[in-house]
Amino acid sequence: MRLPPLQSLRAFDAAARHLSFTRAAEELFVTQGAISQQVRQLEEYLGFRLFHRLPRQIHLTEEGARLSRATSAGFSKIADEIERLKALEDTGVVTVSVLQSFAVKWLVPRLGHFREAYPDIDVRIHADDRLVDLHTESIDLAVRFGNGEYPNLHCELLMHDESFPVCSPAYLAAHPPLNTPADIAGHQLLHDATVVMDHPHAADWEFWLDAVDVTDVDVSRGLRFNSGDMVIQAALIGQGLGMARTSLAALDLKAGNLVRPFPQSVASNGAYYLVYPEDHLKRPRVLAFVSWLKNEVAATLKDIDEDGTGPVA
Repeated sequence: MRLPPLQSLRAFDAAARHLSFTRAAEELFVTQGAISQQVRQLEEYLGFRLFHRLPRQIHLTEEGARLSRATSAGFSKIADEIERLKALEDTGVVTVSVLQSFAVKWLVPRLGHFREAYPDIDVRIHADDRLVDLHTESIDLAVRFGNGEYPNLHCELLMHDESFPVCSPAYLAAHPPLNTPADIAGHQLLHDATVVMDHPHAADWEFWLDAVDVTDVDVSRGLRFNSGDMVIQAALIGQGLGMARTSLAALDLKAGNLVRPFPQSVASNGAYYLVYPEDHLKRPRVLAFVSWLKNEVAATLKDIDEDGTGPVA
């Protein structure tokens, strides 16, 4: 059997709870006549009476009382589920797709700040260098490094980046002096060999040396890694000179775990972008994470402006 029109069931439910067409009309913001008409239409649909109509009062029939219990339970269950769904949107889980290097060296160390600000929202980090489909893969937003061209998605600049050599203080003290960029010729180089479509020279030695006018250094040898965070890690344990990006090295430079042998920085030919389907911002938990992320980036840039990207040897 098909269900009666929802509007008539709502009118009946309100009238049954109040035992008054007038008060039901006030609750539903309609006229008393509209409530009376909807209840009468429901009775005609069902084929039996739901109310005894007396002068100035109404009473439920036996059938009306049974239906009232059912509608009251049904509408209450719907209301409870809606509240749970709304609470899930306000709290719940936000899933973020990021590059592995950015996750390890920038995002994860700062996630404690988000937990303090939003203890009811859990974060799932989806570390992947591929361009995931944000419309079909249950991912709320992504942080990508590139040129900002992401079709059919809202895209906004998160932060620019620079590249420069880094090493550990112990490495610097134990190896031949690094007075000019040309002096790297006698050192072990650590390469970020990440292959990304539109910025193949975001942080490589050849790109940096060309920018500082050094052309006679062989950069074909050395250790190569397919992720920028591994370059940083190798530099931290003294395995050589790494070509790093500000975003990935900032915390280790600030802590003194890494140093910059040279002051020259070169702007990367890509930047970090925040990418998401525009309607995802209607989700409170996503809006909260986006707002927090922008604030953390602002704090990072402020640190860089105040004391540079770290000590220069």
